Amino acid sequence: MALAALKKIVIPARTKHTATVIFVHGLGDTGHGLKPLADMFREDPALHHVKWVLPHSPIRTVTANMGIEMPSWFDIYSFGFNTEEDEKAMLESASSINQLITAEVDDGIEPGRIILGGFSQGGTMSILTGLTGERKLGGICVLSGWLPLRNKFKSMAGPHVSSTPIFWGHGAIDPLVTMQMTKDSVEFLTKTLGIPEADTSGTPKGLEYHRYENLGHSTTHQELEDIKAWLIKAVPDSTDATAPST
Repeated sequence: MALAALKKIVIPARTKHTATVIFVHGLGDTGHGLKPLADMFREDPALHHVKWVLPHSPIRTVTANMGIEMPSWFDIYSFGFNTEEDEKAMLESASSINQLITAEVDDGIEPGRIILGGFSQGGTMSILTGLTGERKLGGICVLSGWLPLRNKFKSMAGPHVSSTPIFWGHGAIDPLVTMQMTKDSVEFLTKTLGIPEADTSGTPKGLEYHRYENLGHSTTHQELEDIKAWLIKAVPDSTDATAPST
């Protein structure tokens, strides 16, 4: 049976639409939780050409949260992340997020002008979706996330893994997704999958890693400024044409 299309918030570009950011929320949140972030970024004239797509996850039972039903891209069996993973739901969610990418491509946006990112669970889904697909995206943005399905990720990886730019931000005192988890994830991406360290001199290349001191499982102004600067370089405005603001 085909998966139902994800419900989503769509925030149109303020000028001619030439790039799209799909940003994926974390556990217990919805796309509404990310709308203030999109609204803030789209105030910058250098990002007026960007359309924002903020999907809502399905409602699932989350084992690690006393079996409570909540928005979740996959079940989490333990917040220690030391148990098996909900591979079936992860792959279903990746397929659903890929449908959003396909819709943008069908609308005339090249894959290289699409950024996929997210926070926590959403960052994890962005890595899984973005690095196992056939398309080379403009980049992947991971905030407080981790690499899923590590035991089989190498065999699942798509053809553009080593050439896909990645922004990875993480809080140094994150009590949920620990620094060891992010260290292991980044090491796997660079050493096992061969993703080079970032070249920050121009258009983003490789994996750009940022550690933020005194930051827990959240974001900070500096991290958001770093993401914005990365986005402006990853999907720069490709036209001087303007359209009425929406």
